[in-house]
Order: sequence, then structure tokens, then C-alpha cells
Amino acid sequence: MRSEAPTITLRLQFRISLPFLAMFIVKVKSNPPPHRKAWRSTAFGIYGYLNFTKSGFLEHSKNFKPEDMSTRIDGKNCIVTGANSGIGYAAAEGLASRGANVYMVCRNKERGEAALSKIISTTGNQNVHLEVCDISCINDVKSFASRFKAKDVPVHVLVNNAGALENKRVTTSEGYEMNFAVNVLGTYGLTELMLPLLEKSQPDARVITVSSGGMYTAPLNTDLQSECDEFVVMQFKDGEFNGVEQYARNKRVQIALTEKWAEKYGNKGIGFYAMHPGWAETPGVTNSLPAFSKSMEGKLRTSEEGADTVIWLALQPKQNLVSGAFYFDRAETTKHLPFLGTKNSHIAIDSIIATLDSLGNFSM
Repeated sequence: MRSEAPTITLRLQFRISLPFLAMFIVKVKSNPPPHRKAWRSTAFGIYGYLNFTKSGFLEHSKNFKPEDMSTRIDGKNCIVTGANSGIGYAAAEGLASRGANVYMVCRNKERGEAALSKIISTTGNQNVHLEVCDISCINDVKSFASRFKAKDVPVHVLVNNAGALENKRVTTSEGYEMNFAVNVLGTYGLTELMLPLLEKSQPDARVITVSSGGMYTAPLNTDLQSECDEFVVMQFKDGEFNGVEQYARNKRVQIALTEKWAEKYGNKGIGFYAMHPGWAETPGVTNSLPAFSKSMEGKLRTSEEGADTVIWLALQPKQNLVSGAFYFDRAETTKHLPFLGTKNSHIAIDSIIATLDSLGNFSM
């Protein structure tokens, strides 16, 4: 009788994080060009659900240091755009509660006055002011910059928070696509025009730009006002405009601009930082993304949680921060997710800046 050969059983166990697994799957499967945007969105969605929600904030906050937010900034001049609601309001209130002179830049005078009154009442800080300016209008931006320069006061903190996500194509009175006008052209112009006043507060001056994790799905692209990715080049037409994609591209531009500003003005004593607030329940999100807002009910961050890193960046000693970096939940984070094809796209920023300078003529 022949005896059977002995057998050996091996069990191998691997630990792979869910975000990495999701991104690995979408990388190795065959992805013809028409499906690339779909798998980018899928990978980003999984990663975002695990990190950008309220539960992500609560998990990350375990590493927060309470003393980081106890700093007073009495007498420092802080400009916050889009400050009448949402993250902008929470940032303005947080800065005012720490003694700053806050200038709330709002498009709508009535809503701005209501927000101003509420912040003064809540914080007891009388040095909170309203500046009416529509960031989507270049003439408005220039007029505001001119008025503010006449004050001849240093600007210690500029918070570029004003943003737009229009799902349908809207053209401004000056002929620009609305999302681009607010998120890119107006934001770029205001920052450039404020540089002389920021220099007055060096070496403590800083610019904080509120970007979005949505930029993870979008490589930098020089076609700023049309639907264009690496496979499709065509002008927006009725029924084809995708506001979410346009918003993501705009937010990628903000990340690349922050890098370029840090490189270009590093010797002027100004720090430039971009940040992601996470997925917060704000009026802007509710109005622009109602289906998303409803499906994520109870899972989104508060405006205060979204603004937390804005305030943190305004308070930290600059030697503890990296100019040109992207921050999320009080820590520097990556600007690119694996396999999403965005990493080498920032070489286009010089061309984009040349376009913005040409469109806005911001030399004053």
C-alpha cells in the first residue's frame, strides 16, 4: 500500500487599506479613455468617505493640540472673502474671537450686514468690518483693492474662501464662466493686488486659500473655460456643461497657484497655504449639490469643523508651516492621489498665470 505524500498548508495574510485597494483595482483594470473620469471619481469617493466626513474629522482630531488654537492675534488685520455664511463665516468668527481686525468681503450687502452684526454680537469684537465686493467681477475686485490700499494698513492674513459651483453654465457680465471667474480669476487677482499690503506685515504675512478635495480628480489644464481633459477638447455647449468637473479643475488651479506664489514671492516674507475643509454641510453645498447633501445627511462636517484648519493656519508660527503646501485637518497632506494621473500636470501653471494676467490686467 503506497503512502500519500505529506502536504503542507500555507496561509498568507495581507493587510491592505481600503483606499489603496480601491485605487489599485481601478488602475489594473482596463480603462479606455471614456471611463477614466468614472474611475477617478470612484477612487476619490471612497477615499473621501473615509477621510472627509465628520467621522474623519473626529478621528483626525484625536491628534489635535488644544494649545494650537489658544493663540491671540489682537490687532492683526485679516481679510476673509465669502464671509457671510458657511466656512467663510466660521473662519471670520474664529479670527474675530481671537482679537483680529476682520474685514468680511461679501457680495451681498444685506447678508453681509446680518453676518457682521452676528459676529460682533457673538465675539464682542467691535473691529469687524464689511467690505462689499463681488469676487466674480474683476472691476469689483480692482475697486475693492484700491479702496483697501487707501487705508494704508498691513494685511496679516488673506483668506481666499469665496467660491462658486454653478451646475449650469453662467456667464458673468464681463464674459467669463462663473465658476472660473470666482474660483480662479477673481481669487488670483485679489491675491496679486493685495501683495503690497501683505508685504507690510512681513515676516508674518500669510495667504490661505480654501481649495477642495475635488481637485484630486482633475489634472491641471490650460483650457480654463471649456470642458477639456486629456482626451476631449471641445467648447461647453448647452447640456454638456459639467459644473462639478469645472469646479474640480478650478480647485486644482488653486493648488498649483499656491505652489507658484510660494516660489515666486518666497523672499517677501509671505507664506502661501492651500487647505481642504473636508465635506462640510454649508449653504453652498446644499444649494449646489442637493443630492449629495441629502445622501450624506448626518455625515457631513459642520462649518466650524470645515474652518478649523483655516484658523489653525492663521495662528501657527510660520516656521512650523510649509509655504506652498496643501493642508487638511491641521496637517500637511498630499496634493495627488495614486494612479489618478494628476502628478505631472502642474508644469502648466506658468501658461495659466500668463492667461490670467492677460485677462485681468492686474497691475495697479
